[in-house]
Amino acid sequence: MKQRMLAVGLLGAALALCGTPAHADRDAVQFGNNIHVTADSPVHDAVCFFCSVHVEGKVTGDIVVFFGSIHIAGDAQHDVVNFFGDVTAENGSSIDDDLVSFFGGVRLGENVSVGKDLVAMFGTLHAADSVSVGGDRVEWPGWIIWGPLLVFLVVIIVVVREFRAYRRRLVLRGYQFPPKP
Repeated sequence: MKQRMLAVGLLGAALALCGTPAHADRDAVQFGNNIHVTADSPVHDAVCFFCSVHVEGKVTGDIVVFFGSIHIAGDAQHDVVNFFGDVTAENGSSIDDDLVSFFGGVRLGENVSVGKDLVAMFGTLHAADSVSVGGDRVEWPGWIIWGPLLVFLVVIIVVVREFRAYRRRLVLRGYQFPPKP
């Protein structure tokens, strides 16, 4: 049994040493620190958790942000994806592939071009009339999810309140008021 475990361990170590390391040339990945892309220093992919991405130059790959915002004043050559934040594209900027935003706002200036699809789920979309979208344009406003959720929460609160009042009445029914002298 020990020989098998030793053989499996040695095989695992050999495979780990033979693995190809990930190549992240010109990628920007941050957690909690903002990413600034200037005109003289383009990046390939920009991935940000709990921070924001500001693009004044060119991003040749994807931009993905969780719990932050994206500000584009330049060119994004692939997808732009944002969860729980805002996406702002300045006048004349371009997004060559898809723009996807979940639970956040999208604000597109004059003459902004989106190469493929524009998806704004459960947030707001403010786009100028001169915005060009090469594919589908999908917008689901936030009230579609927040409205029913709010109604559901109010119903839960009322049910819990009435149940507590009922239990209180049962407990107080056993006591005589005012107490006997």
